[in-house]
Amino acid sequence: MAESRTNARAARDTQESGTPKLGVALRQRHVTMISLGGIIGAGLFVGSSATLSTVGPAACLSYAVAGIVVLFVMRMLGEMALAVPGVGSFTEYARIGLGDWAGFTSGWLYWYFWVIVGAVEAVAGAAILQRWIPAPVWMIGLVLLSVMTFINLMSVKSYGEFEFWFASIKVAAIIVFIAIGAAWVFGFGHTHSALSNLTAAKGFMPFGTMSVFAAVPTVIFAVGGAEIATIAAAESDNPAKSVAAMTRSVILRVITFYVGSMFLIACIVPWTSIVTGHSPFVAALETMRVPGAADIMNAIVLVAVLSALNSGLYVSSRILFRLAGRGDAPRALLRLTPSRVPRLAVLLSSVVGYVAIIAAIVSPQGVFLFLVNASGAVMLFVYLATALAQIRIRRRLQRNGQQPELPMWLFPWLSYAVGAAIVGVLFAMGLDGELRPQLMASIASLAVASAAWLLAARRRPADDGTRTGYLAAADGRALSGER
Repeated sequence: MAESRTNARAARDTQESGTPKLGVALRQRHVTMISLGGIIGAGLFVGSSATLSTVGPAACLSYAVAGIVVLFVMRMLGEMALAVPGVGSFTEYARIGLGDWAGFTSGWLYWYFWVIVGAVEAVAGAAILQRWIPAPVWMIGLVLLSVMTFINLMSVKSYGEFEFWFASIKVAAIIVFIAIGAAWVFGFGHTHSALSNLTAAKGFMPFGTMSVFAAVPTVIFAVGGAEIATIAAAESDNPAKSVAAMTRSVILRVITFYVGSMFLIACIVPWTSIVTGHSPFVAALETMRVPGAADIMNAIVLVAVLSALNSGLYVSSRILFRLAGRGDAPRALLRLTPSRVPRLAVLLSSVVGYVAIIAAIVSPQGVFLFLVNASGAVMLFVYLATALAQIRIRRRLQRNGQQPELPMWLFPWLSYAVGAAIVGVLFAMGLDGELRPQLMASIASLAVASAAWLLAARRRPADDGTRTGYLAAADGRALSGER
């Protein structure tokens, strides 16, 4: 009973600031497919070529390591979602655990990350559509962004339905590929042993054991995205249940979609023949003599791109909405349409996307490259803040004699290990000549966000009422149910 009162109070407190409530239009099937499709994007279908060509068959181990890190982060989110429900955005757990600075910077950095992802995906989708539509890339990209903006402005249900079908297509494509690939590897359609490709050309680890870990900084961005469902769950009929179910299944998805498909590709295609920037899935399908492989995979990649663009707009607008609710963004962004959509937040996110697309055309190696690099390590910063917040919140629960419903395994040692692993990945980025510019630019983004927080803190009244709920949740008395 005490724990129920605690959860109810925490949920109520987050609304005491006067923040309007978003709609509750997403169903469990929407959240399930959003979580399934969240980790399947162009990074898998195309970006995996870079990992396979630089690591070899052992690339599947790089994806496994990155997937385990993401699994632990999601488990932490699941614990916090049940301990302090009703938060609405996973970046706000950083505010509860670490304070306003962490919540402000995590929210704005995460928003920036998805705005840039949206622009990158729009340009990528335009490049694919040029195969069938004779129009400039910038024009197609702007049209794609406009269409997805319109979908997000309609209602959260429209976003959920589109993402449900986008995710369904992506998941089905991966499952079909794995089925065809496994059948081929075990002897259907050819006479030689496909497993020989795993040990040919310098063996399973042609560049040594360290290459597996060196690839993790790049790979972790591909397997990220599962946390999108924690934001979508806030507009579902049972947020805590949705987040808990999602965190339990994330490792199965990573193993099936990434590790499984990478292992099969390494079996089917000699890793030395994989070209960076060209889909290894196309190479595998062509090796298995699947007719129309290139067109089929381009269509699937286009769906993945549109899905990422759709989700990018949704996530960035909801992050802005939550920031506005805490006084960290203009209060005008809290205005909702009759269908409970934060219209101005959607439009602002899309406008920034338009600017980034134009930068991609006007200055692809200048402004746009800097914008992309500046988002390169942002997700790791947010994950690190999440890990540290979980440790702080769990400590408060323990001090008040409570135990979480969905505890992080082997606490606190595994939580410390996750934080250390993320720091290790950042350190590895600093040692890598190709990834170092991304780390430096991302640190610049963190510095800008921190400076913005200092400026906002000076202008904000001592108690403007926007943090009442979160300050209470951060206090041990709120977590213990005391008044």
